[in-house]
Amino acid sequence: MSAPHDSGPGVGFGTEPDASPEAQLGRLLGRALNSFDLPDETLERLDGALAYAGSLHSAHHSAGRHRETYRHNWLLIDGGSLTLWELVHNTGRAGTPQHEVYVSEDELHLATGRLPLPREAEPEFDIHVPMTPVKLPPLPPLHRAFGLGDPDNSVDHARRLLRRAENPDVTTRPGPGTARLLQEACAHQITQAFGCRVGHGFTLYEHAFLLCDGCEISLWEVEHTATPDGRHMCEVYATQEAARAAMEHRASSYPRARR
Repeated sequence: MSAPHDSGPGVGFGTEPDASPEAQLGRLLGRALNSFDLPDETLERLDGALAYAGSLHSAHHSAGRHRETYRHNWLLIDGGSLTLWELVHNTGRAGTPQHEVYVSEDELHLATGRLPLPREAEPEFDIHVPMTPVKLPPLPPLHRAFGLGDPDNSVDHARRLLRRAENPDVTTRPGPGTARLLQEACAHQITQAFGCRVGHGFTLYEHAFLLCDGCEISLWEVEHTATPDGRHMCEVYATQEAARAAMEHRASSYPRARR
């Protein structure tokens, strides 16, 4: 058995001192092919995590094929902890590393068992890094960190976002009141929203705007190809709940959007 390859995720405490717990979660979700299958409740619990620890849990290397599993722990603001399990392997057709993420060790074992590796390919070693829950005092709400303000750019971004919205039901689009509010935008931030995935043809983005009075407002953009001719289109909603409901409706209307 050889050592884990260099392209795997960083493991252990303090290996990336500049990476916050939130950044570590973003990196894991960004590289995992099935990140959209994670329950929304799990991601909500990880919001505002205070500390992160990653460790190599087990590994198998043979005949040019490899499989490693990683344990990712986060210390939560309520003093508890939450673990996600990452599977990395190169058993696909292209032979390139593939990453998957699971919420339980049982799910991880099921996924590992489906890999085309020899039956005797059991974990050669098993490493555990316990995280002791710590009781912490309540923290004040976390505020979004916007970059350097550029009012002209933010107002123009809001205008272009609203202009490209093609909601089938026009009453679900953000109205004139929202457009007027966004004329006071002085900074904005775009992030991909993770959670339950309805199909590989859908992507959900949050467009957060900082207004001149210090208030924040978010719009939710759904990008998809669930159209009669497979054309790419965008829809914009005022709430994440409305955006996810629209994704579910689109996916049920065009089943080929599910994969």
